[in-house]
Amino acid sequence: MGRILLFALVGALLLSAMGVVFSTHESRKQFVALQGLQKTRDDLNAEWGRLQLEQSTWATHGRIEQFASNRLDMVNPSTGTVVIVRP
Repeated sequence: MGRILLFALVGALLLSAMGVVFSTHESRKQFVALQGLQKTRDDLNAEWGRLQLEQSTWATHGRIEQFASNRLDMVNPSTGTVVIVRP
């Protein structure tokens, strides 16, 4: 009877030790995955900042005015050709 109890306790000890090893391994794998995702997040945040800066550069009034005059052949109307319509 004592030997059976001893073998049961040794078996439980081995299973517990294997559980600790497995959970430690899984924890490390998840931590590595988390670090990879955080790096991806940081890279995407940096790219988002660059894209916002680029968008603000492309949308400046001077750039739009230059585009309108060069590519679309638009000009500012002279004061004599402006008609004000009142409701």
